[in-house]
Amino acid sequence: MTSQAESPRPGTLEGTILAPSGWLRGSVRFAGRILSVEGEPCPAPVEGLPVVLPGFIDPHVHGGGGADIMGGREALLTTARMHARHGTTSLLASTISDAREALARVFAEIGPLVRDREPGSARVLGVHLEGPYINAGKLGAQPTSRPGTLEEVLALHAMAPIRVLTLAPELEGHLTLIRELRAMGILPQIGHTLATYEKTLEAFEAGARSFTHLFNAMTGLQHRDPGVVGAALAHADYAEIIVDFLHVHPGAIRTALRAIPKLYCVTDGTAGAGMPDGTYHLGTQTVFKRGAGVRLADGTLAGSTLTLDDALRNLVSLGLPLEEASRRTSSYAADYLGLEDRGRIRAGCWADLVVMTTALRIQDVFVEGERIDLADA
Repeated sequence: MTSQAESPRPGTLEGTILAPSGWLRGSVRFAGRILSVEGEPCPAPVEGLPVVLPGFIDPHVHGGGGADIMGGREALLTTARMHARHGTTSLLASTISDAREALARVFAEIGPLVRDREPGSARVLGVHLEGPYINAGKLGAQPTSRPGTLEEVLALHAMAPIRVLTLAPELEGHLTLIRELRAMGILPQIGHTLATYEKTLEAFEAGARSFTHLFNAMTGLQHRDPGVVGAALAHADYAEIIVDFLHVHPGAIRTALRAIPKLYCVTDGTAGAGMPDGTYHLGTQTVFKRGAGVRLADGTLAGSTLTLDDALRNLVSLGLPLEEASRRTSSYAADYLGLEDRGRIRAGCWADLVVMTTALRIQDVFVEGERIDLADA
């Protein structure tokens, strides 16, 4: 296994590099971390030169390559390897609602993969516990719900670090739980909820700062009842969104881009990502991939087949400059997660790099300096 203490041999990439200050025509030297970034400023990527972007960060992914993370260690490895081939250099392993014993089993297998990264895979930063502390009236594709307790969170967190936890703030005791989570360094996120606008603001005052798959599985915006969506658009600096043009209409995506300064992309990817049409699993549930959609038998959307390189291209297709689209697939998620050494190309940061053509097709991916084999991408 490869840990952060082990570094590959130094290497150099040349091309048009997206540094925090903007585009540079030059080079980046790196081993496990970035050693130097040099070059002359330029206004845009130079045609014919490789485009070097910060590695993508996905805080919400359930599976990929035919594997569902609730399957445990090997399923998570398959997921982390598949998404790495599409430019995701770090991710949160997202669990789905299940019995306490089932969650504990999965957490016990996730923990070692957070501590030590396997070669060829994205870095697993921790867990996004998406449920079961959600509203039964907004389950979406989640199978069950129940109120959250600090005792259960502590037990799971001891096995694998929870970085993000989705909950419905209107459930009894959850405002207190939000405060307790913030004190632990866990980011409480509003989702799968029937909360009112006012209750959402109470959750913000308690310490919640982001929203799970904005627009989906939450109360929508009405002009006399602005709901969770209205609270997000009016007050949030951060929210995650699935930019596959299936979960959210392009017009609604444009609205969120104008309203939420650090709106960031997630895939909510499932086992069907990177796979042909067919039958797969999402936790204990059977899901059906048809084209770009993954659904339950009753037609309910059940995650996505999105990869973050597709999300980047989709944002650019909406008219976003590439540098802004890159921030929404890398640095804004890093900012939200408190990661100062990921999601940007500067000396001292981890060498998480995506090399693309000017047509935005992946040429190379480096995770902590390791070159990823793209053969199966």
